[in-house]
Amino acid sequence: MNFQAAPKSTLARQMQRGELLDVNCPSREVLKHLTSRWGVLVLIALSQGTHRFSELRRKVGGVSEKMLAQTLSCLEEDGLVIRQSLPVMPPHVQYSLSGLGLEVGAIVEHLADWIETHLPQIMQARREADALAVPDAAMVSRTGSARR
Repeated sequence: MNFQAAPKSTLARQMQRGELLDVNCPSREVLKHLTSRWGVLVLIALSQGTHRFSELRRKVGGVSEKMLAQTLSCLEEDGLVIRQSLPVMPPHVQYSLSGLGLEVGAIVEHLADWIETHLPQIMQARREADALAVPDAAMVSRTGSARR
């Protein structure tokens, strides 16, 4: 059989040309927002539907109010999150994903699924790396420090 190589994706071409690797590339700021710990988790949470700020904070365990506000603001600036202020008393604000946000949210969920699927292998690799980092028992003195 004769297989043709699939055309390279836009990202692959950009990386080949070095644009994304360039310190001045505007894509880097978006990449930073998307791939931050809180950015990923907020996108996953909002992929499940619209949430108010307090609901998101409870859903995304461990995020501070300040970090959640900053993350939402960055994702909103990037056009990925829609912030809707409801005209009620007291004021309510809810967040949902835009069309772009839904698209990238699916990609981020796929990455999270990959991590969860491969977590046993990742944890095993970590254990093996930790075992190599521990000094050989024969080389450790009574004080617990390695001999040189």
